[in-house]
Amino acid sequence: MATAIVAGTVIGSGVFKKPQVVSEQLPYSGLAAIVWILGGVLAFLGGLSLAEVAVLFPKAGGNYVFLREGYGRLAGFLFGWVEFWIIRSASLAALATIFTESFHDVLIEISPSTAAGVGYWPQKFITVTVIAGLAWVNIRGVRWGGGLQFFITCIKVASLLGIMILPFIVAAWVNSPTVPRPEVTRLEPVWPAKGGFNLGHFATAFLGVLWAYHGWMNIAPVAEEVHEPQRNIPLALFSGIGIVMFLYLGANVAYYLIIPQPEMARMKAPETEAHGPPSVGLEEEVQDKTVAIGFCRRLLGSVGVAVAAAAVMISVFGALNGNLLVGPRLLYAMGEDGLAPRALSAVHANYRTPALAILVMAVWACLLVVGVAFLTSCGILAEGKSHFDRLTDFAMFGSVVFETLAVTTIFVFRRRLPNVERPYRCWGYPVVPALYLILPAMVLGNMFVHQQVEALTGVGFIALGATVYYVTGISKQ
Repeated sequence: MATAIVAGTVIGSGVFKKPQVVSEQLPYSGLAAIVWILGGVLAFLGGLSLAEVAVLFPKAGGNYVFLREGYGRLAGFLFGWVEFWIIRSASLAALATIFTESFHDVLIEISPSTAAGVGYWPQKFITVTVIAGLAWVNIRGVRWGGGLQFFITCIKVASLLGIMILPFIVAAWVNSPTVPRPEVTRLEPVWPAKGGFNLGHFATAFLGVLWAYHGWMNIAPVAEEVHEPQRNIPLALFSGIGIVMFLYLGANVAYYLIIPQPEMARMKAPETEAHGPPSVGLEEEVQDKTVAIGFCRRLLGSVGVAVAAAAVMISVFGALNGNLLVGPRLLYAMGEDGLAPRALSAVHANYRTPALAILVMAVWACLLVVGVAFLTSCGILAEGKSHFDRLTDFAMFGSVVFETLAVTTIFVFRRRLPNVERPYRCWGYPVVPALYLILPAMVLGNMFVHQQVEALTGVGFIALGATVYYVTGISKQ
């Protein structure tokens, strides 16, 4: 069970979309492979550390509970504050954005004339509608059964396995000059020339990879339910993250064998579409908004685009529903603790769901979609960076800050509660949690240099949260 939770919650939109960011920042297949491996290693180290804390505090709320118990109510409040304003809502907005982009790709293949009418702002309307529709479903109390979740996870895994073997199947069965064959030469250059390594580009690429691995911390809420935790938690993390790393690396190797790195680096939705349709000369680049879709287009044509887009949509849909199911529960818990308006802890009389919490989170996610689109179209946010990447960077700044802080609570509880029974103890303590801190610190430092809008916005929200905490009297409750 724990292995399935780790693998199923990690695989989402990142492996279909973020290879473009990695290729753009690191045009070397060897370095690209390293950042994907490091993402898995970081998830493994963090999971080993956070699982010990989760077993000590087996309560709903995850990081919120760990930070509140470790550093006080202010830390718990600030996590909930940033989780709402940035992490969870921006994640919802980003996932819905990639859902709409994939839907648009399908329309282009099925009915180009219809797709031409679905321009910049109509796509944003669809994105908002998707969020609102899923929020309505969750408010109604519809429960997605284990069978459906298992089906979605199978689709994710099968999609990546299919990507891994597709180049070789096509090469064996199709002999056409228009269909590329897998070539090892496309992996070149593997390493940068002497003096060509840029730490800032490496850190930016790694930030994109962190989005692809985001979800590893979901082992924490179920740690208390794992049988023989000292043995099975590390085993679940090792096997779950190992499976994900294998699939991610395999998919990326397949991408590189078919798509030249310069082309992969350009596979994003140009924000110049804000004021009208793209020029004819850019048609293919506009269509291939994800690497997975560009990859399948080259091998299978229009059928491949439809299959790849459908796989992305299913994967993203599952992640969207999961976020709308889990995220509002934090607002509900904070409302009960008096760290958020009490109304957020109200349960709908008929549906027995935290309806207001779900509605509030969905509305803010929709506003993020519209707000980022408006600021980009006005030129306030720089063009050249897709809405998906901008939203995920917003989400990952807050996530990296508070997930790293949550991992550090293991040091606090080891010192404060030395004699408490621990069914699970972190392997390699204190080296493992200490090693975990290195890469997130590098990523955050790089964001303040190269992604200042996202970093400073995140800091501003944290500072605003602290102000709200003291000015409104929450600190005295």
